[in-house]
Amino acid sequence: MANHKATKKDMRQALKRRERNRYYGKTTRNAIRDIKAVTAKDEATEKLPEVTSMVDRLAKKGVIHKNKANNLKRKLARKVNTLA
Repeated sequence: MANHKATKKDMRQALKRRERNRYYGKTTRNAIRDIKAVTAKDEATEKLPEVTSMVDRLAKKGVIHKNKANNLKRKLARKVNTLA
């Protein structure tokens, strides 16, 4: 257990950040799952910019690595483009 005031505050801040990061990460993963399940190209095309923006935000905040974000976006774009 932390003994210094600053360390206790840092633990509280880390807990808040962790919960926030988990929420945004889970929300984005659900959005990615939903766009992968779509079979209509027009619907997937509508959702793609929104999901791409979510992934970019996670990378900007450091929740996921920027290369992982780019890989996710590339795979999603390729999936949407292959839909007929």
